[in-house]
Amino acid sequence: MRKSRFTESQIIAIPKEAEAGVAAAELCRKHGISDATFYNWRNKFGGMDVSEAKRFKQLEEENARLKRLVANQALDIDTLKEVLGKN
Repeated sequence: MRKSRFTESQIIAIPKEAEAGVAAAELCRKHGISDATFYNWRNKFGGMDVSEAKRFKQLEEENARLKRLVANQALDIDTLKEVLGKN
């Protein structure tokens, strides 16, 4: 996954600016992001603090790692079943 140009604190600050009354289009232009990125960040990180966002990212990374582990184990099990089925 590509690393973001923005830190967690910046990502949290942009939706908070919108809550303060700044227009979304103006924020997007100011920070150089697309409308879609702004709305995704607002949905994902809206109402979070920086520490919560960091913990959220850590949990996402751990979840992705565990999913890869389960997928690899499922492939190993499938391969073993095929080998045992041939004998």
